Amino acid sequence: MSHVRVGLVVPSSNVTVETELPALLGRHPGATFSFHGSRMRMAKVSPAQLAAMNAQRERCVMELGDADPDVLLYACLVALMSVGPGEHQRVEGLIAEQLATGGSGTLVRSSAGALVEALRAVPAQRIAIVTPYLKPLAEKVVTYLEAEGFEVVDWRALEVEDNRQVGCIQGDLVMAAARSLELIRADALVISACVQMPSLPLVESAEQEFGLPVLSAATAGAYSILKAADLPIDIPGAGSLLRREGGLSR
Repeated sequence: MSHVRVGLVVPSSNVTVETELPALLGRHPGATFSFHGSRMRMAKVSPAQLAAMNAQRERCVMELGDADPDVLLYACLVALMSVGPGEHQRVEGLIAEQLATGGSGTLVRSSAGALVEALRAVPAQRIAIVTPYLKPLAEKVVTYLEAEGFEVVDWRALEVEDNRQVGCIQGDLVMAAARSLELIRADALVISACVQMPSLPLVESAEQEFGLPVLSAATAGAYSILKAADLPIDIPGAGSLLRREGGLSR
């Protein structure tokens, strides 16, 4: 059985990604995983604090480089999407270049890029999304995904600015937002476009309720890590994206 070391660059106030990703990947039948984090200071999900957080990236990458992870995930979706289209490709390239300078062959992914990758894998063209962000930031996420070629048919913003409170959003509030969406034209639902907003207990039941693929930033991140590590997609109970390859339901 192979072992994968996963490096996580996370906002300092995030308490969810280091819970949901181990829970997801711990279900994989063919590999074990360990998680190694470095934190960027951020308490409020605002443009100013996101920019200040992104400026700490190089320090975090340097710290994680000492652990030589197999895969590194830049785990803050809106931090990259708020900058503008294509930012995940630019940042992933810069991180890979920084790690390579130190002699590391770590594979680099980001939550923003992982969501794009996962939506293409479904495959989905028309999507609906639930975000925890204030509406101006949620609109940037919509614009980013549309620039990647998706049509966002409907979206909701729960308008929680304090990132610590994002980690406490109850599932019934998320499901209420999802139920209010116009899903008739949607190919897929992103029930949590944020690694801090808890979603793991919701994905499978939401998929059964709505009858279409349901993803979250967490399940997309797990998918991207597995693809980077060249491991089979085979995680039960987390939606069709992570079922054994070839098992996507539409």
